Amino acid sequence: MNTHNHTPSARRNLRRNLRAQWRDTIVLIGESGNALLLFAGLVIGGSLLFFFFYRPPENGKCITHGECITHGECSTDEECITYGEALYGTFALLFFQDSLAFPNIWYLDILYFIIPILGLIVVADGVIRFGVALTNKKERGQKWQIAMASTYSKHIIVCGLGKIGYRVILELIDYDREVVGIDIDPNGRFIEKIKGLGIPVIIADARRTENLIKVGVQVADAVIPCTDNELTNLDIALDAREINPKVKVVMRMYDPDLAQRVQTGFGIHTAFSASALAAPIFAAASMRINVKSSFMAGDTRVYIAEMLVHAGSDIEGWSLEKLEKVLDVSIVSYVQDGATQLHPAPDLQLEAGCRILILASLEKLHKLESMNNAR
Repeated sequence: MNTHNHTPSARRNLRRNLRAQWRDTIVLIGESGNALLLFAGLVIGGSLLFFFFYRPPENGKCITHGECITHGECSTDEECITYGEALYGTFALLFFQDSLAFPNIWYLDILYFIIPILGLIVVADGVIRFGVALTNKKERGQKWQIAMASTYSKHIIVCGLGKIGYRVILELIDYDREVVGIDIDPNGRFIEKIKGLGIPVIIADARRTENLIKVGVQVADAVIPCTDNELTNLDIALDAREINPKVKVVMRMYDPDLAQRVQTGFGIHTAFSASALAAPIFAAASMRINVKSSFMAGDTRVYIAEMLVHAGSDIEGWSLEKLEKVLDVSIVSYVQDGATQLHPAPDLQLEAGCRILILASLEKLHKLESMNNAR
């Protein structure tokens, strides 16, 4: 029974979030390059100007470095500020503090007013925005999702997050596989549900090569294109194989003939036709057989069906071993009083009210159903 336990490993999530945070920080630094360069230029340039031209006022007059050199008026190092003092003074001015006495030289007076104003603009527009973006992942939206996706490898990419894509993701999580989703519709019905499972979701057209790279197709283990358009699925599959020839592709297709040609002609590992999968189940259900799934074993279609053993039927009281030998079927599971046994013991008895999961051909299932309904 599938319980859909979608709780990811806390330790794995912590490592992934730390890696994503680091990569996101690098992206943010790149995006904030102009503001950070302006801030650095302002600090370095201002501190150099103060270092070379500013001297502590003496008797109300501030002499310059040039005057010190020319006239020899700086008799000791203490009369000249160090670069550290100039740097600290510039930082202080950026935040409207003055650690250096106000000069009496006109170009330094202008610098005293320009640095705080430019500092306010740079800090408000650049540094604060950088800090907010770094901590508020929801505000960054897709950029954070891309940063998270970049930490995955050997994962499975699901393209198309409709009903089928959502169900595929749930199953993959149950197999403890790592998944990244991509869909072109930001308002898709299952987008927020999938994000809530901790799955990175990229809103983009999966037919574009750069978007497949964003979801890590070059290091992925498999790609599952399951949009509603089989030509779109084929386009995605071919692009994925071109980027990563070793990636496994499992396609959703409707036309069984096209599915077969794609599988043999393009070297795609598996291409399922939705109609081909559903038709045998519908046909079996019309004969009152509770078919759960079907698949091809060579040239033979095999079915998995569930059956409730009826009181007074021909098979009531039979052992599982006898049922398998007489009808040439395989018993996958045995359910009695809510307890499920996988690969049940062959000596178990078929009691009225028990449920069995059977692997068999449609002919054998039809015969078994007739025996089970006998009174």
